[in-house]
Amino acid sequence: MDRIALTAGALYVIVLLRAGGTFAVGWLAGAGARRSRFAGRTSSAKFRRAERAIQRWGAPVVAVSFLTVGLQTAANFLAGSMRMPLTRYLPALFVGGAAWALIYATAGVGVLEVLERLFAQRTALGVSAVAVLLVAVCGVVVHRRRRAALPSGDAATDEA
Repeated sequence: MDRIALTAGALYVIVLLRAGGTFAVGWLAGAGARRSRFAGRTSSAKFRRAERAIQRWGAPVVAVSFLTVGLQTAANFLAGSMRMPLTRYLPALFVGGAAWALIYATAGVGVLEVLERLFAQRTALGVSAVAVLLVAVCGVVVHRRRRAALPSGDAATDEA
């Protein structure tokens, strides 16, 4: 249990710094956009309505974004660029960050313990599993690069 608590604590600090930093960068980007040639767009009635909605209802979105993959950075940046008040953002950050840290700490420590046992008790099986995983990842990367390199007309005939 100590490993999980220590890991969760470290991950919590990391997520607070990372997400808070993303919020701050978003805040600065939003401030810069309001002073740039985009100032006219950011002062429109439609933009102001969206900004007020995010300021008011964005905190639950920020908190839940930590339970998703790939949405955290966008939610934190948008909250910053749309000037979500810190009184709404910080509680969402603390709750969502805590959930993220606990999930990743328990799952991460669990996976590491399974791998540790696998390599300690059945080294050949562990090495084989890692080799298969590496070959699969390399195969996916090569396949995607080849598909991306094909002209758009040839991609359809390649899949048929």
